[in-house]
Amino acid sequence: MAVRCAVLDDFQGVATTAADWSVLGGEVAVTSFREHFGTEDELVAALEEFELVVTLRERVPFPASVFARLPKLRLLVASGMRNSVIDLAAAAGHGVTVCGTESSSTPPVELTWALLLGLARGLVAESTALRTGGPWQSTVGADLAGRRLGLLGLGKIGSRVAVVGQAFGMHVTAWSQNLTPARAAEVGVELAAAKEELLESSDFVSVHLALGDRTRGLLGAPELARMKPTAYLVNTSRAAIVDQDALLAALHEGRIAGAGVDVFDVEPLPADHPMRTAPRLLATPHLGYVSRANYATYYGQAVEAIQAYLAGKPVRVLG
Repeated sequence: MAVRCAVLDDFQGVATTAADWSVLGGEVAVTSFREHFGTEDELVAALEEFELVVTLRERVPFPASVFARLPKLRLLVASGMRNSVIDLAAAAGHGVTVCGTESSSTPPVELTWALLLGLARGLVAESTALRTGGPWQSTVGADLAGRRLGLLGLGKIGSRVAVVGQAFGMHVTAWSQNLTPARAAEVGVELAAAKEELLESSDFVSVHLALGDRTRGLLGAPELARMKPTAYLVNTSRAAIVDQDALLAALHEGRIAGAGVDVFDVEPLPADHPMRTAPRLLATPHLGYVSRANYATYYGQAVEAIQAYLAGKPVRVLG
């Protein structure tokens, strides 16, 4: 009898075509779930007969309680090599191997600039007006050349965002709690003396930090109040780094010019979530990692991980 494998959150229905699953032959029977399971009970009910599970990024939590309720589960493959919502100790305690995949930083860099440019040039409003017979030109674009781009975080993604900003002729400043003058100089950007200085001086602020105890709620109401009323905020990192209520208030009250957001406190967003109707907001449904090349890597290496596990030689083990 074939081993059963579940693929979670295959929203576009492409998981089984993004890679060659046929190499698994008749050993594995794959079921792709296009709907998101919003509760633990729904997740457990869907997965109770599966031995293998492939999960996408950090969308679905796997705490100890889930592992305890899935006694048949033996392998969990997560895209990326870091996952904060999987209890690795609990997985090991229940005999579940957890493996990861590689993940490119290029797609989130590109989406960051899609959001930033969309905000700066009012692309959604102008395109909508053109297609619906609205006014011909209703916005005045914000220039990039000569303006200041402030980056919160200068890691793999932040540093590549910086290079693009420099190509646009922007003055790039960066800050994080661990950022050193040497690292800033290596990328060719200015090191801000403090987070507050970066917020007060930047025309565009983009978040590229990992979520942790020190970064959770890093931008709250006091920090957003330091931004220029003409400035834009972009967050393609993690929603919890920016206080969501404070951001909504700033957008509704016009205290910043706008925000581009790809990450949310609840995903997928409920139909009545206030982010869906907030003014001055350009929002995308967590597309930062969603690209053909990344999906080929995620699912291709998920197939490799399944093959290796079945052969008794698991690869890219997390924990």
